[in-house]
Amino acid sequence: MIYLSSIITQFKDSFFVKYKNFVLPEHKKALHVMEHCRDKHGPLMLARCSNDNCSHTVYIPHSCGHRSCPHCQNHENQQWIENQLSKKLPATYWLITFTLPTQLRNLAWKNQKTFYSLMFASVQETLKTFVKNDKKLGGAAGFIAVLHTHSRNLNYHPHIHVIMPAASINTKTGLWRTKSTKYLFNQKALGTVFRAKLLHAIVDAKLRLPKNCSKKWIVHCKNVGNAEKAIVYLGNYLYRGVIREKDILKCKNGKVTFRYFHAKTRQYKTRTVSGEYFLYLIMLHVLPKGFRRSRSYGFLHSCSKKLICFLQLILRINPFTKWKRKPKPSIVCPLCGNSMKIIKTMIPGLLPSQPGYCT
Repeated sequence: MIYLSSIITQFKDSFFVKYKNFVLPEHKKALHVMEHCRDKHGPLMLARCSNDNCSHTVYIPHSCGHRSCPHCQNHENQQWIENQLSKKLPATYWLITFTLPTQLRNLAWKNQKTFYSLMFASVQETLKTFVKNDKKLGGAAGFIAVLHTHSRNLNYHPHIHVIMPAASINTKTGLWRTKSTKYLFNQKALGTVFRAKLLHAIVDAKLRLPKNCSKKWIVHCKNVGNAEKAIVYLGNYLYRGVIREKDILKCKNGKVTFRYFHAKTRQYKTRTVSGEYFLYLIMLHVLPKGFRRSRSYGFLHSCSKKLICFLQLILRINPFTKWKRKPKPSIVCPLCGNSMKIIKTMIPGLLPSQPGYCT
């Protein structure tokens, strides 16, 4: 397997030279921490064997914890998935994707924090309006929105995925209503309203709109049943970066080859780019500091836990699912084979000559 850290070490200097007008502070930080993720000379953890007769200790390198690192935050991914599945309600779920047209992507990149926030706000207003005005729903909506900035081949392609039950609740009477038809909302109407709201928000934010902005915006609605597979799919891309290291196939002669799954052909395809451009593609999707990629709204908001529990009780639904969180891999003592416990963290890196150094 080719590690992302090795590619960063090999091409970071030439990347900074070639893309000096592109690099932002968060890009420098991301490259630095991912390069030294689980590095032997970085911060260490001290682990001790649970067997009192052994008590062997070893130093283990810390993970970097960056949300763009393919090594890290697997536990956070699993936790997010579990939290969303625990909110399951008796309704048919839909996956709705709001896509940004090509003409606005440059504006989005240059004003990421502002633009992404405007996208979330416009999606929220659009869906709440449609649910409120729908004859079969006519109440308050609840949904989960996740921002993706990449296409499968790592190009810059901002879009928001929404997982929403075809249901609503009347906040005054407590009436729960569902919609069980094969049709949720008109996709063209969703695109039209989303376009109007986002363009209006962009003008209010005093950002300059391009003259050739498309009039037809794509919004796609898909029935996803009880939403378990859709939630797991989105959760797997939430914290662990935009590419898996097992998909990096080759790094040779200054070129990096990686594979991606092509949606239309349902087959894997490969793409070969220069090492510097590969790092550029990865950095395109590093979000601004403190920006939340996942947000919940309405009766699925994290502040509505009591309401969700009440609905599950009244509607007699058990949120238990067959999906289970993968346990963290245990640390095994190299001497006796028993499990080891972390007893201290964030220890300064050791030199190879020091006792307890773990390779």
